[in-house]
Amino acid sequence: MGQFRFLTGGESHGKGLVAIVEGMVAALPLKEGYINKELMRRQQGYGRGPRMKIEEDKAEIIAGVRYGLTTGSPIALFITNRDWQNWQEQLSISPVEKEIEPVTCPRPGHADLAGLTKYGLKDIRPIMERASARETATRVAVGAIARRFLEELGIAIHSRTVVIGSVSHEPSASLCEAGSMDWQQVEVSPVRCAHAELEKAMMAAIDEAKANGDTLGGIFEVISTGVPIGLGSHVSWDRRLDGRIAQAIMSINAVKGVEIGAGFALAERKGSQAHDVIEPGPRSKAKGFPWRRATNRAGGIEGGISNGEDIIVRAAIKPIATLANPLPSIDLSSGEIAKAHYERSDICVVPAAGVIAESMLAVVLADACLEKFGGDNLKETLTNYRNYLSNIS
Repeated sequence: MGQFRFLTGGESHGKGLVAIVEGMVAALPLKEGYINKELMRRQQGYGRGPRMKIEEDKAEIIAGVRYGLTTGSPIALFITNRDWQNWQEQLSISPVEKEIEPVTCPRPGHADLAGLTKYGLKDIRPIMERASARETATRVAVGAIARRFLEELGIAIHSRTVVIGSVSHEPSASLCEAGSMDWQQVEVSPVRCAHAELEKAMMAAIDEAKANGDTLGGIFEVISTGVPIGLGSHVSWDRRLDGRIAQAIMSINAVKGVEIGAGFALAERKGSQAHDVIEPGPRSKAKGFPWRRATNRAGGIEGGISNGEDIIVRAAIKPIATLANPLPSIDLSSGEIAKAHYERSDICVVPAAGVIAESMLAVVLADACLEKFGGDNLKETLTNYRNYLSNIS
């Protein structure tokens, strides 16, 4: 059980989404506006569907904060689904007299068939509602709390889009230097790409997929700067920081692959070309160490422990399974060949997925920092953190 953990509840078209957050220290300044800024970032991105025009995600803090400061108690959040007014009969808590037509044509690539079979249902609707990426709104809200805590420790997190469809920013073997990236430009880009020409090409690819009733996947990259050396551990499998990060990122809807640092590209290299040489140098002075790394192919983690370099994570997102031009399936009620069920859908979610991944990385790093530095009050945690830094420098 981690120091910082959360639980979410709610359906895509239900009354709303809820989250309970446990383990955050007391006296952390926290405002709803800070959380809602992150929720707005999640809703943006070229290729999003009409649902984003309906919703205006805002989290209401209903417990765990007093006078703008966390109290150390569980923090409770609620996000209203504005579209609930159109779904009250289909998702009624109480029985309804009206006959609701079941969804019986599963979508290949979605949780529909496996979920319906597992839970012994005859209607896919309950599976669709909970398996929907709408749930990630709560993760972003929770991640905002973690991010607010990490800011106190000087840790920042950014994301960018690397690939959409066949349009690639760079070979996957290359790694972004956080200091060289124009993050302000990334934030204003419709596809979260800092390069104007590639941005246009990515948007054109999304337009083409939409015209064909298709969807597109891609790759996003998340970078965390200011991470201290020593988070995580090599001593047990479940304490390894890279394993915890990979699980968190892999849990995001449609993610099918995760790599840390140079990741899969390292498999093609010799050992002499794969690791980060340790050398003396001026970059180390800012961190208080008498060494530096010539490269960061490890992505900031060695042996399951953060090594003081930027943590770099990339993930591959498959194309969304809900297609305007549906794939072949069967109607489970008749056994006949049919087209898969279709409801309004995004065309490409790679930019938004990067924002969600920022939140999941924030959750893991906040948990690891609380595990390492402890404390029930922010002042106590910061004192422990500063003592640690002074002792290792």
